[in-house]
Order: sequence, then structure tokens, then C-alpha cells
Amino acid sequence: MDNDLFVIARALHVTGVVIWIGGVSFVTTVLIPNLRKISDPENRLNAFESIERRFAMQAKFVTLVTGLSGFYMLHFLGAWERYQYVQFWWLHLMTFVWIVFTIVLFVLEPLVLHRWFRKQATKDSENAFVWLHRMHKVLLTFSMLAILGAVAGAHGF
Repeated sequence: MDNDLFVIARALHVTGVVIWIGGVSFVTTVLIPNLRKISDPENRLNAFESIERRFAMQAKFVTLVTGLSGFYMLHFLGAWERYQYVQFWWLHLMTFVWIVFTIVLFVLEPLVLHRWFRKQATKDSENAFVWLHRMHKVLLTFSMLAILGAVAGAHGF
């Protein structure tokens, strides 16, 4: 039974990462570049907010599933001590990425970033979307490094 729960947790974890980081990849490489081509700043902002609103709930849900399943797997394996060793750098990075996204999605975005970005995009749309794109590129880069490291590390590399 315990092993079955571990397998389910791992499956949920991987599925959550695929949906979550796949979404970040889509937003970074497809959505934002296409939104930046919209010449009318108000239409650009409205399109972004409309799409972002729909994706935000998915991102929050899969981020929670990924975090809970990850913590369960660490507990099940008794692997908390891995945080003490540099060869598990990918675990540190994976946790860091999860913490950053969790803080952004659940704290900063609803309390600060939404209003701040709207104000910036109203004042200087091009610059606001350049900033947004840069931040997404940074987050996607760290996320992809964490995924590559985690898959290699989980298989003995």
C-alpha cells in the first residue's frame, strides 16, 4: 500500500511538472512574444489578463499538487538529508523553483504584481511586456535546469 502511494505521488508529481512548466514554456515562448506584436496597448493588456486569469488557477492547482507530492516522496524515502549534499543540487534547485512560483502565484501576484503590472502596462506597455518576458525567461531557464537535473539525478547521474 505504501509503495502504491509513492508511485501515485510520483505520477502526480511528474504530471504536475509537465502541466506547470509546460505552461510556463508556452507563456514564455509563444504567448508573450505574440502579445508583444499587438500594437494597441489596451488590447495587449486585456488579452494578457484574460488568458492569464484562466491559466492562473491551473498553475496554482498543479503547483500545490507538485509540492505536496514532492514533500510526500521526500518523507517516504527518508530523503530529507539530501539537502545537506551538493550532489543533490537539483533537489535544491527544484525546491527553490517551487518556492519562487508558490510565492509569486499565491502571495505576490494577487497582492502586488497584478496591480503593479497593470499600472506599468498602462504607462509604458512595451517596456512592461519586455520586463514580463525577461522574468518569464529567467523562471523558465531555472525550471528547465531543475527538470534536467532532477531526471538525471533520479537516475543516478
